Amino acid sequence: MEVYAGAQKRWLEVSSISCFETFQSNRLKLRFRDGKRTRLPHTLNGSALALARIVAAILENNQTPEGIHIPVALRPYTGFDMIRP
Repeated sequence: MEVYAGAQKRWLEVSSISCFETFQSNRLKLRFRDGKRTRLPHTLNGSALALARIVAAILENNQTPEGIHIPVALRPYTGFDMIRP
């Protein structure tokens, strides 16, 4: 997942996920039954969100002369719709 950083004029990664296939499940001794066969499941390796980059992108991409508009999806969590200077 990426966000656009206007000040840097580029996209910045805020989260990633990759397929580890059976590497982690083998080390964890994790198995599942597929009918009569015991198999190793494929696993995913996911990083958490880079919160500072997300907040910076929200603030930067929603600036207006009146202030910073809070995205509609976030308004129930903030309780307000604009940050005024």
